[in-house]
Amino acid sequence: METTIRNMTAADIPHVRRVATESWHATYEGLIPREVQDRFLDQAYSPGMLEKRCGRTPFYVAETGNEIIGFANFSPVREDGSVELAAIYLLPEAQNRGAGSKLLRQGIRELQPKSVFIDVESGNRIGKTFYEAKGFRTVEEFDDDFDGHVLKTERMRLDLE
Repeated sequence: METTIRNMTAADIPHVRRVATESWHATYEGLIPREVQDRFLDQAYSPGMLEKRCGRTPFYVAETGNEIIGFANFSPVREDGSVELAAIYLLPEAQNRGAGSKLLRQGIRELQPKSVFIDVESGNRIGKTFYEAKGFRTVEEFDDDFDGHVLKTERMRLDLE
């Protein structure tokens, strides 16, 4: 079945929340305590927060059939031509089928940035493998206090010029 990428709408909020929750629980099991994950998800992916993000930032969903299987959220383009890939998540069963690549390409095509930045937890092998395959390179490593839980984080950059 073909996966299409489109702009997120308010009607997509419950589906995006589901993707965020399922992908976070699968990705960060054993890396971030479940209660820390759930507090973050409740805040960052609340209906109100998603409505704000949807209206103010480039936010795309990946849809296969009539099911939303993933999403990507970018920052607006900064003065230096860079963007932040704030989030890109897919349902675990939808990974490795090209939807993540399509989401990334859509943001790059529409925003036309000079570079894309992403912060990824060092233990997130799935994420790191994906970013490295797309040409991202680690430019910084740091400890990130995530709701009282210290994460080893890598700042990665993709240069497009």
